[in-house]
Amino acid sequence: MSQAATLPLARTTTLASARAARVPWYIWTFTLAVVSAAIGGLWDISWHISIGRDTFWSPPHMAIYLCAVLAGFSSAWLILHTTFSPAAALAPASVRMWGFRAPLGAFLAAWGGVAMLASAPFDDWWHNAYGLDVKVLSPPHVVLILGIITIKIGAFLLIQGELNRAPERLHRQLSFFLLFAGTLIARDFIGVFIEHTGRTMMHSARFYLVMSVFAPLGFLAVARATGRRWAITQMALLITVIQLAFLWILPLFPAEPKLGPVFQKVTHFIPPSGFPMLILAPAIALDLVRARTARWNPWAQAALFAAVYLAAFAAVQWPFASFLMTEGARNWFFGAHYLPFFVPPQSDLARNVFTVVEPSPTAFYSGIALALAIATLSFRAGHAASGWFARIKR
Repeated sequence: MSQAATLPLARTTTLASARAARVPWYIWTFTLAVVSAAIGGLWDISWHISIGRDTFWSPPHMAIYLCAVLAGFSSAWLILHTTFSPAAALAPASVRMWGFRAPLGAFLAAWGGVAMLASAPFDDWWHNAYGLDVKVLSPPHVVLILGIITIKIGAFLLIQGELNRAPERLHRQLSFFLLFAGTLIARDFIGVFIEHTGRTMMHSARFYLVMSVFAPLGFLAVARATGRRWAITQMALLITVIQLAFLWILPLFPAEPKLGPVFQKVTHFIPPSGFPMLILAPAIALDLVRARTARWNPWAQAALFAAVYLAAFAAVQWPFASFLMTEGARNWFFGAHYLPFFVPPQSDLARNVFTVVEPSPTAFYSGIALALAIATLSFRAGHAASGWFARIKR
């Protein structure tokens, strides 16, 4: 009798152990959501610069809003299940908000999904009223981008909490998911300044300034959170691969402008950005320095990281930017010949010349000094954020 009674208990224990050894389904769902947003966002930019404004139901828009649907339903399930099922696995790892209970990441992702869906009719009205966006950061796009970033941050915190609670055998798998979600956030931090990071801006202090605002924070915070030795290098490699994929794949498909004025002949999709910035070089340098300064004072470490980051980045990007302005870069591999249909022939981009941003050497070097100071603050913020991530359980 006693032996028979222990069999169901043994099976239950085995089943619970098997579940604990797997990555939870909602981690996969949130990862799919952020991938959908990344693909849809880059595709949408390409759609705008190749075709112009089409309908609200364009394929890129559907890919973007699929992120809101996936994240929204997953968050709603987590919130409702954790709130109304006291025996839910996530109940001990939840926070209370407005009478509901769930992990913090689920609440953030739910808010992001609502913001994304709310931006949809706003964006449709905006385009009907004003036509094609002159700038990336139009009001409806700001709401949309904030929603996407909030979903990605929510997914990141959800994975971080799961990693901090998980048994050792799951750490490597979950750290990869964390690295992936964090990389997409870091890429957004860079992409939000797309108007200041084109090849015509790469010989200006402003270029290095905007690349010092959020990118260092994202790189260091995610790297320390994952605990991976070469995390920053892996992040930079993933960002590079994503951009190369869009650079080489999108022009394979036909497209033509449907909105005037048309200054450039476009017959195929134009990639959303040119050849990836050479962020692999500073990433490798940072990982090498990071391993040797782990016990340093955080401020001293941040100052060194900032100097290494900007020096390594400028050493490779400055001459590479010069190459991108030459005939040798106007091919399918480097993509310097791809121009949006609305770029005037007299523009710096069409003439392949650098935009003069700083009027004097003094202004340029002052801008570089400011970039160094901002990068130091950004790295220090990344260090502080990673310490907070390490304590997340809910």
